[in-house]
Amino acid sequence: MIGLISATAAGAAARDRLAAAWPDRTRVYEGPVGEAVRTAFAECEQLVCFLATGAVVRLLAPLLGDKAADPGVVCVDEAGRFAVSLVGGHGGGANELARAVGEVLGAEPVVTTATDSAGLPGLDTLGLPYEGAVAEVSRALLDGEPVALEAEVAWPLPPLPLAPRGPYTIRLTDRAVPPGEREVLLRPPSLVVGVGASKGAPAEEILALVEAALREAGLSPRSVGELATVDAKADEPGLVAAAERLGVPLVTYPAGELAGVAVPNPSAAPLAAVGTPSVAEAAALARGGELLVPKRKSERADGQPAMATCAVVRRPTRGRLAVVGLGPGARDLLTPRAAAELRRASVLVGLDQYVDQIRDLLRPGTRVLESGLGAEEERARTAVAEARRGQAVALIGSGDAGVYAMASPALAEASDDIDVVGVPGVTAALAAGAVLGAPLGHDHVSISLSDLHTPWEVIERRVRAAAEADLVVTFYNPRSRGRDWQLPKALAILAGHRAPATPVGVVRNASRPDESSRVTTLAGLDPATVDMMTVVTVGNTATRTVAGRMVTPRGYRWQESTREGTR
Repeated sequence: MIGLISATAAGAAARDRLAAAWPDRTRVYEGPVGEAVRTAFAECEQLVCFLATGAVVRLLAPLLGDKAADPGVVCVDEAGRFAVSLVGGHGGGANELARAVGEVLGAEPVVTTATDSAGLPGLDTLGLPYEGAVAEVSRALLDGEPVALEAEVAWPLPPLPLAPRGPYTIRLTDRAVPPGEREVLLRPPSLVVGVGASKGAPAEEILALVEAALREAGLSPRSVGELATVDAKADEPGLVAAAERLGVPLVTYPAGELAGVAVPNPSAAPLAAVGTPSVAEAAALARGGELLVPKRKSERADGQPAMATCAVVRRPTRGRLAVVGLGPGARDLLTPRAAAELRRASVLVGLDQYVDQIRDLLRPGTRVLESGLGAEEERARTAVAEARRGQAVALIGSGDAGVYAMASPALAEASDDIDVVGVPGVTAALAAGAVLGAPLGHDHVSISLSDLHTPWEVIERRVRAAAEADLVVTFYNPRSRGRDWQLPKALAILAGHRAPATPVGVVRNASRPDESSRVTTLAGLDPATVDMMTVVTVGNTATRTVAGRMVTPRGYRWQESTREGTR
């Protein structure tokens, strides 16, 4: 919960705007300001104070304890110009809260945390449990001193300016080892604990078994990513409680699926009880991995039979591939989600000219793999290969990466051994449509006229079908120096079904500084004025030009009145 505190009418107005935007996340604290701050500090995970920074500092000073436990505090001036991350920038999430408050209120977020200011991810913000000299190693990264990464377990980290070796170390490990003097341990959730349990097995017995298995194997409980079991035990109270206390999900599998998993220690007892010869080992191995702790049983002080079994597996490395659409070119049409993925990726793969568009957004330490036109399949293979190595990869494309861009070759190459995230972007058709007016107001289709990968016979058949179906058509890749006849041919096909006066929009470099556009007609368009940087949109039989803009009505009921208005 986010506590909101203000002292004046101006502050209350901004406070109420934030409360209205986040009704389920915020709570307004009324009354004397000092008392409100103390109460909210004790009750909330975060605070937004609409007060002078000095006043907030004085009120917070006696309340502050441990930065790992204190709530994040953002201070907003009464004019709503700035949202200052004051306390708990990383641990309390105040840096991200300041940015979010800024988006709602139109305020400038002010973040002074050293790593954020330098464009580096904080080691305590990676979403992984950590131990060791975080401040010292972070300072070394900021000062450009050599910091080495020792990855005992591969995991998709964001970019960091790392060296092959150095006096400071970041170690990715799931082993129960203490950190060195100048070392930070990051604990990836690489361990899966498979658990079998009899009806009524107490959570304490399950937890004691799991803890003993991890301890004796030299594994850290902070790297447990999930408990896994059979579907029949999904609601077993002891298992549910054990997962909650470990802070991990309880993942379940059908007995039939577990029965097909090869295990070293099958048993007749679970086969009779739930339909699979193994629960603990099979559930731990259900998604592959290395069996570190074979099945073992719990031990009971009362001498009664064990009620739980467990096995521990180190799951296979899963890298992350984000396929990112950059939009049509303008920076303000790059979505916040796309920008976040670019900052998250430790490896960026893309066409050289697209990389140049967003190079300034990349964090220090990002490895850039760029290539020229014609190497699309090679880029797709490279991106997938890097993800399979456990990297966090961003594969970029213009517009929307799923529209005539890199998503399809990448996903054709990728299997289910990596995590794939699609980040949509503003397509060229949408950017051009916004420039032209509303040409896509009714059913429409996009067709690429490039026959480099698609036979012309197929393209022609699609154009003819769109013409007969009276669809608005947007042509991508309409004309190049080596392909100068396809656009005239396509326009001739459409002319067989549409009037010569049908509106046609031509937009070159939509959203870029040298953008140009014009609205002409099917009969009046000169294909020689079109190139590969151009999008051509041909209206349907209902499309009209209204005040110089293309408009395709969603319903035909106002077609006559529109026609009257254009005379």
